[in-house]
Amino acid sequence: MPYPASPRPEVKKRIIESARRLFNRHGFDNVSLQQIMGGAGLTHGGFYSYFHSKADLYADVLGCFFTDPNWKSCWEGVEVDLTSTDVGPQVVRAYLSRQHYEDVENSCPMVALPSDVARSHKAARQVFQTVFLAMVSALERSLRTRNKSRHVDGQALAALCVGGMVVARAMVDTARADELREACMRVALQLGGWKMRRNARQRKLYRGSSRR
Repeated sequence: MPYPASPRPEVKKRIIESARRLFNRHGFDNVSLQQIMGGAGLTHGGFYSYFHSKADLYADVLGCFFTDPNWKSCWEGVEVDLTSTDVGPQVVRAYLSRQHYEDVENSCPMVALPSDVARSHKAARQVFQTVFLAMVSALERSLRTRNKSRHVDGQALAALCVGGMVVARAMVDTARADELREACMRVALQLGGWKMRRNARQRKLYRGSSRR
């Protein structure tokens, strides 16, 4: 299969997006380079024109909307404006939403890949840390409190969001997973000094049937 006459950055982006979907769904070790390149509509042989190794690609996959303005979230009905002064509650609601819970392939990699990262090389852990701290910073900006505990609260909020979704995804019972996400969301919003509110559309999406 010949390569299309696309600019290199565009082709590289397709490879990263293919790898993100596959890693999120199956894990790092269970995905081959052939599968990644096939998912991008490319042949296996061209991989090394863009990346030194699968581990090199992995570090790029760990990017998220907190650090990559071109990262596209596909969670229906969920929007996060990182420039907003109200970004904190937006992040909490998006991260712990039913849409994020169901959309495994388009998950934030901090949810789907933490165990893989912990076992990986230092470069991947550094990228994970960078994304996590960017999330902390986004949450911290719109905290209602103005004291020295802001950074501590931001870290706790980020860990509650990521950890809550990791545990919810591991549950068999969807109703219990929903209950856990709801509990984490309530505590996170309370800690941030934000209101627990949803419009009718958000309530419908939140309570919709799970299709994992």
